[in-house]
This record gives sequence, structure tokens and C-alpha cells, in this order.
Amino acid sequence: MMRQRTISKSISTKGIGLHSGKTVALSFQPLPPDHGIIFERSDLPGTPRIPAQATLVRDTMMSSNLVKDEVRIGTVEHLLSAVAGLGIDNLLIQVSAAEVPIMDGSALPFVNLLLEAGLVEQSELKKFLQIVEPVKVTAEDKWAQLTPFTGFELNFEIDFSHPAFNKDYQHATLAFSSENFISQLSRARTFGFLKDIEQLRRHNLALGGSMDNAIVLDDKKIINAEGLRFSDEFVRHKILDAIGDLYLIGYPLLAKFSAYKSGHALNNQLIKQVLSSPDSFEIVTFDDNVKCPVDYFKINNKVSI
Repeated sequence: MMRQRTISKSISTKGIGLHSGKTVALSFQPLPPDHGIIFERSDLPGTPRIPAQATLVRDTMMSSNLVKDEVRIGTVEHLLSAVAGLGIDNLLIQVSAAEVPIMDGSALPFVNLLLEAGLVEQSELKKFLQIVEPVKVTAEDKWAQLTPFTGFELNFEIDFSHPAFNKDYQHATLAFSSENFISQLSRARTFGFLKDIEQLRRHNLALGGSMDNAIVLDDKKIINAEGLRFSDEFVRHKILDAIGDLYLIGYPLLAKFSAYKSGHALNNQLIKQVLSSPDSFEIVTFDDNVKCPVDYFKINNKVSI
């Protein structure tokens, strides 16, 4: 049976907040079946909790940010991408600030930490959201859509007119599995333009941003000394972001995701459109792992990254 999973033990780390530039403590705790992914602000009185739900996304400026009862938790997409990549259904994420630490700008540090904690199978069947009717959203020339598909596939195209963006590497496709996520996506870092970072800092934003946690470009080139981790790292990171954004729908998806120049706002609009269109999806389970069209790492698998 394809069952739900959580982590086998609690685990903690620290990192820098992208916008605050301050140290943020991050802890993961197991949760029982059917609890989902929940954030907890450990720095606030009463440690208020915010479920990872699409309807709670209030701000998509540069990242996906959840708000409930005026309590905020921001920059959740890289962490949620790692959670989705490992097939984790139930997890408490305790954060000591209003934003998840940026780490190295990819999902890999979160993957490593979750694998160190270990994965454990739970009693209830894993629930998938299967798209049965196409859903598409657009904004000017940008668009994103989900269509019926056996499994989960992501197709993404970016379009940047900048010398560092090779036209041959602005489109990518990923057949989702835990192994493909870790080997092909998890190391892809976020990126930004030096001129934008300077403007953000004048507004006390991106204070923790640096070449240690992002690919940074000036008007002509990448200024990180080590260059790119993949030739198409930019578009791979956009797929990584999308996986995290889409996991806010509350279930792993069975669908084909296709997008052109999409970002956090359009990704969120897409899943809200799905949730408001009950005829477009159904919730399914699999009582036989062989029948499940998505391949997750087996519990206690040894992973080489």
C-alpha cells in the first residue's frame, strides 16, 4: 500500500533569513496521519500555527508567503519543494522568525536534513489530487496549466533577454520522482539581479541575500565565482519553486504541469482555481505500491546526492 509518511525523529538547524539577514532557528517534528504540513512560529506567544494551504497565501512578492490571523511565515517554497520531493505528508515545521531560512538558495539543505531525520511510513493511505479536467490561468503573456496525466510531469519555459541566459537552456521537463527531484532539481539555486538587490536593500529587504545563497547577475554576466551548478539551473530552479508552490494544494499531484514565465503568484492562482473547480479533480489512493504512478524513495533508502 502507498501510505502516508512523516519523519522518524525531530531535527533542527539554523540559517539566515533572506530578507531580515538575521539567524533563524528551524526544527522539524513528526505529525500523525492526515495532519498535513503545518508551520509554527516558535518565537511568538502561544506559538501560533499556520497550515500550508493555498488559501492562506497572501503575498507572492519574490516568494510564497502564508498569513493567518496576521501571523506570517514567508519564503516557504524551497522547503515545501523538498518535503514534496521526499513524499512527506505530515510534518510540523517550527520557525523562530517570519521567514524560513534561505540556506544556500536551493532545496538541497532541507532534503539532507529531512533524510537525516529519516522517513517513516504511517498507518493511513497516501492521498493524491488527480486532475481530471484541464485548468489554466493566464496573466498577460504568462500562463500555467494542469492537465490530466498518469503520474506527475513538469514542463517550464522562461524567457529572459539577458546575456547570461542561453536560449538553449530556457526550457526544461521533469518526470517527477524522488530520485529525479534530488538528482536533477534539489541543487538548483534561486537567482536575482544585482540592480534589483540594491533597490530591495534600500527598502530593508534581501538583507540576508548574498552569493552564498543565490546566483547573482549584473547587467552582463553571472558574478558568482563558481558559476552555475547546471547549464539550465535557472529554469530548473523555476520548476523547483513550482513543486513547492503546487504542494500548497494540500496533496501530491497527479497531473502534467506546464508553464510559460510563471511565478509564485500565477502558480498560486492555478491551484486556487483547481480547488474552486470540484469537477476538475478527484482525491485518489493506491492500495498497491505498484499501481502508484509516482515513485518515492523507499523508507530507509540510502541516498547519494
